[in-house]
Amino acid sequence: MLHWLRLSAIVTKEFKQLSRDRITFAMIVMIPLVQLLLFGYAINTDVRHVQAGIVDLSQTQQSRQLIQTAANTQVVDFIGYYSSAEQAEAAIVAGKVSAVLVIPADFVRRGLLRDYQRTATRAGNTSVSSSVAQWLIDGSDPVLAGAVSALSQLPMAIKRLPQASLPNPQFALLNYFNPEKRSSVNIVPGLIAVILTMTMILFTASALVREREQGNMEFLITTPIRPIELMLGKILPYIIVGYIQMAIILALGHWLFAVPLNFDIGSLLLVTLLFITASLTLGLLISTKAQSQLQAMQMTVFVLLPSILLSGFMFPFAAMPTVAQYLAEILPATHYVRAIRAVVLRGAHFSDLQFDMLCLVAFSVIGFIIATLKFKKRLD
Repeated sequence: MLHWLRLSAIVTKEFKQLSRDRITFAMIVMIPLVQLLLFGYAINTDVRHVQAGIVDLSQTQQSRQLIQTAANTQVVDFIGYYSSAEQAEAAIVAGKVSAVLVIPADFVRRGLLRDYQRTATRAGNTSVSSSVAQWLIDGSDPVLAGAVSALSQLPMAIKRLPQASLPNPQFALLNYFNPEKRSSVNIVPGLIAVILTMTMILFTASALVREREQGNMEFLITTPIRPIELMLGKILPYIIVGYIQMAIILALGHWLFAVPLNFDIGSLLLVTLLFITASLTLGLLISTKAQSQLQAMQMTVFVLLPSILLSGFMFPFAAMPTVAQYLAEILPATHYVRAIRAVVLRGAHFSDLQFDMLCLVAFSVIGFIIATLKFKKRLD
């Protein structure tokens, strides 16, 4: 039979212990708070403000009217102007834009045609010859591609020309890199970022905390090893582990889900190395604060949640509010999700990904310096 006095004493003890454990107590409050804010404000499947480009070979009032009509929908923001479709395709591969509106030189004449045939194209839509304009779309993200594809039904009337209104204007749609709009093509490369974030941070944080829990830290203090040498020695083995995990995901993704692998091996290894280093550095930062492996796991989960929700892995980055996008840029996973999808799906070269690579390098250097300084204070 329960003795309520003894039971209440144990319950009181546990609450007091939780209140003394500041990190665990903070996780109790912060995890539901962060999730509420992320899902309530940052997560949005209504895609708006997709970065897009323009190839206007017509240079007429009617073509400018079409551009303005598309911009007024707020689905796309035109940020780049290109002189040819080839330049536009290169911009899509480099990730500068996600869609390009190509307006042909004979745009007005096409708009005046009353009878035109519907023929199939490699994108599964009308041919360029029977369409008034063309959308080039980065189809690697089906949600984003679907939002831009909806503009193919954009109402349009060419003014100041007799009988120049088309009841159903036609736009050719070319979905690059994922013409079948399969979600697995987009998910598998992004999954590498999620798995590496979880494993690299947790492994590194737990490794140093384990040394402290097992009493090995006192032994390491008495040795001539420097803090920076200890830090490097702890993270270098996990770089190989990260590459193994990446290879497993890509191989199984190609075998099971037919994810295309058109990457440059050097670019893939380089961007992955930078991300693994950034994740391991974040694990070192956590290890300087965590007092136990349980705390290290809790703090890893706290980092993992925004990495999954804000990096563009699950929800389109373009659909997030501006504040959430700024917050996402701080996370290494955001830059790696963009980079790995560009390399694996679009065949981008690392020279096309300078911004994301510089962000990963900066995060690693700053984080490693802070972790080393904090670890020195612990040794003192």
